[in-house]
Amino acid sequence: MPKIINKDKIVDDKWVVLPKNYSGNLPENQLSLAPMKYWLENKESIRIAVLGLWIDSDEDVEALGEDANQFPLIAVNFPSFTDGRGFSTARLLRERFGYNGQLRAIGNPNRDQLFYLKRCGFDSFVLPEDTDLEAALESLKDFSVTYQNAADQPNPHFRRDQ
Repeated sequence: MPKIINKDKIVDDKWVVLPKNYSGNLPENQLSLAPMKYWLENKESIRIAVLGLWIDSDEDVEALGEDANQFPLIAVNFPSFTDGRGFSTARLLRERFGYNGQLRAIGNPNRDQLFYLKRCGFDSFVLPEDTDLEAALESLKDFSVTYQNAADQPNPHFRRDQ
């Protein structure tokens, strides 16, 4: 079973990411992350109790809106290191739509981005296979003080109790 970082721990990943062009019936005996487009097109007929979604970087999270809160896990795809749209998607999910489930970065996030991904609201990370997960886990502590408010700290530094 593949390993991921989830809430500051290395754990087994029990979720399966379905392909972007998925069109079949959803598997009933596995935790599945369905593409957002699939869910939007089939949401009236989907009856699986535990289903997560994944959003690609070119998709507009506004289409999901507050429906996001019915999913225990939403993954956001980072197709390349230079594609930062997932950062905005996370902030929108957490701050505008009040999403409080697990938010996972998938695709190609790298160690250098993890601290900032966490600040935007991600609490789970699937990293490329050759990544040293222990070192990546440590990178979540790269900075001890943050000055701006963010999804992981709603108050700016000057408003926090010192």
